[in-house]
Amino acid sequence: MKISYNWLKQFINLDWDAEKTGNLLTDLGLEIEGIESYRSVKGGLEGVVVGQVVNCEKHPNADKLKITRVDLGAGEPVQIVCGAPNVAAGQKVPVATIGTVLYDADGAEWTIKKGKIRGEESHGMICAEDELGLGKSHDGIMVLDANIPVGTKASEIFDIENDQVFEIGLTPNRADAMSHWGTARDLKAGLRQKDINVELITPSVSNFRVENRLNKIKVDVMNTDLAPRYCGVTISDIQVKESPTWLQHRLQSIGLTPKNNVVDITNYVLHELGQPLHAFDTHYIEGNQIEVKTLSSGIKFTTLDGIERELHEEDLMICDVEKPLCIAGVFGGVTSGVTERTTSIFLESAYFDPVTIRKTAKRHGLNTDASFRFERGIDPNITEYALKRAALLVQELAGGHISSEIIDLYPKKIEDFQVFLSFENTTKLIGEEIPKDTIKSILSSLDIKLNSVTESGLGLTIPAYRNDVRREADVIEEILRIYGYNTIGFTQKLNASIANVDKFSDHHVQNTISNQLVGQGFHEMLANSLTSPEYGALSKQIQPENNVEMLNPLSNDLAVMRRSLLFSGLEAVSYNINRKRPNLKFFEFGKTYHHFNESHIENKHLSILITGNENAESWKNKQQPSDFFYLKGIVSSVLNRLGLEKLKTAPIKNDLFSEGVSLSLGKAKLVDFGVVKKSVLTHFSISQDVFYADFNWDTVLQYAKYNTIKYRDIPKFPEVRRDFALLLDEHIKFEDIHSIAKQTEKQLLKAIHLFDVYQGKNLPKGKKSYAVSFTLQDEKKTLTDKQIDKVMNKLQHNFESKLGAELR
Repeated sequence: MKISYNWLKQFINLDWDAEKTGNLLTDLGLEIEGIESYRSVKGGLEGVVVGQVVNCEKHPNADKLKITRVDLGAGEPVQIVCGAPNVAAGQKVPVATIGTVLYDADGAEWTIKKGKIRGEESHGMICAEDELGLGKSHDGIMVLDANIPVGTKASEIFDIENDQVFEIGLTPNRADAMSHWGTARDLKAGLRQKDINVELITPSVSNFRVENRLNKIKVDVMNTDLAPRYCGVTISDIQVKESPTWLQHRLQSIGLTPKNNVVDITNYVLHELGQPLHAFDTHYIEGNQIEVKTLSSGIKFTTLDGIERELHEEDLMICDVEKPLCIAGVFGGVTSGVTERTTSIFLESAYFDPVTIRKTAKRHGLNTDASFRFERGIDPNITEYALKRAALLVQELAGGHISSEIIDLYPKKIEDFQVFLSFENTTKLIGEEIPKDTIKSILSSLDIKLNSVTESGLGLTIPAYRNDVRREADVIEEILRIYGYNTIGFTQKLNASIANVDKFSDHHVQNTISNQLVGQGFHEMLANSLTSPEYGALSKQIQPENNVEMLNPLSNDLAVMRRSLLFSGLEAVSYNINRKRPNLKFFEFGKTYHHFNESHIENKHLSILITGNENAESWKNKQQPSDFFYLKGIVSSVLNRLGLEKLKTAPIKNDLFSEGVSLSLGKAKLVDFGVVKKSVLTHFSISQDVFYADFNWDTVLQYAKYNTIKYRDIPKFPEVRRDFALLLDEHIKFEDIHSIAKQTEKQLLKAIHLFDVYQGKNLPKGKKSYAVSFTLQDEKKTLTDKQIDKVMNKLQHNFESKLGAELR
């Protein structure tokens, strides 16, 4: 938000420099992000002086040029070649001296230099008004008043506005400060704390008079919830023309382009008082009636920018008896605007429901100065005052007559708020006791009324325009803001506390697993919980009726809460692959959101995504593409770290995977992992395989709490390894071998590993070869060959009888 310092000083009499004032505003919470200089004439006419043409002769080498000698008030007259047809001896003229920087219509600068024109020296330039930025005329040079002394600086005789403009980083809650008047209110309160008592100067509207009632417009507000207050008045016999210089300077200083006197007045009052206004050409108001209402969805409406928009049934519209004229509080219609042909206007000043305006502005992708204020909540009590202020300015700058009574429809007044402030709570929150008289003074300076005073606290009335102050804590924040954060002292005492944290608390376990995954080369990611509803079509198990939908989404791509961490993870994978980062290992702790049986459910998950090669390219290590078994190893390492063993394996039922496995403990599923289906990857423009694991973290955490870690001594006696190469039917799984081996020998058999799988040449059809190692150990003595052979024979027999295996 831009605030002109000259404009601000119209409300508050202050002689501080801009930097000092900016520091105080920042301390008050209106953070100054920068201060820019503004000049109504670029360059400020520096180097331009008043000169007198002593003589003027025809140029010997050019028919359209003249050689002049100009007295600049210092030393001998200088020779200047001039091409203006109206230059003549005896004239007082503006002269740009050598070294002066001027600017063209596009803002590009050029410097006046000594030179020769058609063989004759020229020591400056006699200027036209467009060359100085004082107008648009280029018919000839400017001829000045003959009484102006020679040598006078041009900046002293022309009306040049020099200003400092504050760029304020206004937070959304400070709707009360979205104007020069609102900023001045805060400044006044801050100055009082520095024992500088200044009065707030408000524009007078005492001269407002209704001159006739010949142009009455009837107003019907059909939805008072969306438009709690609506004011209007007609002004007839106006003349729409260019605004006066002072008004143009005010608007230009804050980055606005002047249009015409009526439109400029509405913009001026908006930035002056914070009340948006709209002027309708009464010629286009059919039936002399304004109707404030909503319309059916699908109606086409063309706004002032020439774009045809489709209205929504919740958009509040300003209409006449036949057609819509304006999107209330957001943007006017193309047929209702003020033009140079307008002679009579209906001036609107209203208070609209902030939520409605915000939704409408977002829905149509519009962000105007009016919607910016309406959607944050303006002051409902200055609606009529701002209307009178604007009407008087219209009369002053455009002529005309007030030709109707003010219409003020305000059926249910928006009341001020009542809050009780406890002195004890104030001291507790601020951390320092502020004198009670100082608290009262601060509240008074903020227009907060004291209804009652007791030993324990204050009964307060908060003005309606402070919609960010509703609770006791808000009032305390206001006190501290004005008192000054920098005024609060620092204690020399250091307080610390040590939390009694359970080692199985979510945060602790999550950090443990995060550190492990980072050590294995993974990067943690954090994705938005809002996602696109279109992703639900990628799985039949994601039903739209179970989505948690946003009532007012920022965009269609962020319209629902995510049901799976996979899609946001694939967005990250696609983003990186498109930037030549194909080897990826990601993990994320996050929640999914579901709507079942009129209740909302949140489930926490750990997701793991792997794609590309396992390791970075190196001269030492051969690159190995990531595969399902690499992912399985990562999943197993996570579960083993938490002591979760003896898991049940089952084929995956999730249709987001082309193949995969589910691991369960009892009836509780802990994790699904496998290869992401190609059709899903195609939706994200991913052509390489992606491996994904989805842990039900809430369930994992629950079972990890009940895990008991057992310790034992390292055995003193050696272990023995024996291998079998088993020829098996291709449908038999390693899990079958593992189960039979454990049942066969429970005491001496310590480990079983599959170290080779072969299918193909030299094997019978439908067969495969498993190379399996068996580790045997007796913790009390050294095993003998007889014991080892006995165990291995039993294993061989059971494999042959139960699996139909053959030793190769």
